[in-house]
Amino acid sequence: MPTENGRPTLKERFTRGLDAPICLTWELTYACNLACVHCLSSSGRRDPRELTPAEARQIVDDLAAMKVFYVNIGGGEPMMRPDFFDLVGYAVDSKVGVKFSTNGTRLTAERARRLAAMDYLDVQVSLDGALASTNDAVRGEGSFAAARTAMDNLAAAGFGPFKISVVVTKENATQLDAFSAIAESYGAQLRLTRFRPSGRGVDSWEALHPTADQQRMLYHWLLEHPDVLTGDSFFHLSALGQPLDGLNLCGAGRVVCLIDPVGDVYACPFVIDQEFLAGNVRNAGGFAEVWQHSDLFTSLRQPQSAGACASCGSYDACQGGCMAAKFFTGLPLDGPDPECVFGHGEAALASREVRPRSEVGHSKVDPSGIRIPVPTPVRFRSPAHASR
Repeated sequence: MPTENGRPTLKERFTRGLDAPICLTWELTYACNLACVHCLSSSGRRDPRELTPAEARQIVDDLAAMKVFYVNIGGGEPMMRPDFFDLVGYAVDSKVGVKFSTNGTRLTAERARRLAAMDYLDVQVSLDGALASTNDAVRGEGSFAAARTAMDNLAAAGFGPFKISVVVTKENATQLDAFSAIAESYGAQLRLTRFRPSGRGVDSWEALHPTADQQRMLYHWLLEHPDVLTGDSFFHLSALGQPLDGLNLCGAGRVVCLIDPVGDVYACPFVIDQEFLAGNVRNAGGFAEVWQHSDLFTSLRQPQSAGACASCGSYDACQGGCMAAKFFTGLPLDGPDPECVFGHGEAALASREVRPRSEVGHSKVDPSGIRIPVPTPVRFRSPAHASR
């Protein structure tokens, strides 16, 4: 066991799990006015079992009692929940920091000013193309203009260094410098995340995930831009050589997890599936009971087998890659990451027998029962942004 002065290293302690997550993701609602093709929860329709305002406040109380540093709030579109500002205000007043992600369509100038007046708050505006054509192909027509208008509103309100969150795809991987320039123009911080094949991403991953060459390019670009945030989501690339900044391990059930809109707790935001369901906050003991005593989280905190990667000299660097990426591409959890930098994942994908489909589905449904994409009802008159 790695040690520092006879004690486990920080990475080892994180691997064993903590008494409380460093941070967690809380999806407030599945309601959304967009239909992004890579949406991890296939959001669109609000679930009628959604947590009540009182139940949501109880979660904040649990997190405050556990001294959770901050919570990532998402959705769906979190600002579609009627009590959004009440919940965020309650959290920050309880000294639970809030980072929330938004598509920007509801972030008006007035709401931007309201957000700028709050402490312990961070805002991430999602953008998946440095040009409208690239972004809107993934997020829906008009979504680029909506996101840029939201950024303008935050800047005008004096919010400070908000974040621009980008899911790296095959189509936007060549636009990293352009994303960086957009962030710099606002005094914002760029955050890149990995495209995982969960939710609607199960069906779009093969067409949109970065190529092997793009993965290598991304690795070197990140090394050259240490100020760009990644949330440790590209640790599979550390097998290429110098480790990327971060813990370089899967934190699912160890330091992170997900609470969904109905109170179910999953190992991470990208494995919303019964196999990775740890419990529900509505049960006795609330969130603390799930985090500290669920059988799933207990098992994830045990030493994991290197499996098919045991003979690879880079296993210590990449830890076998992302659990969600393996599961939703039909690979065994102790197998190689589907985007293994040495190509082992490609070979495994070629020989797989079963590819699971996401059981999550909150996309809009027409009267015939057929799931359809959510139209994007946003039209912004922003000619200055049309080509940005």
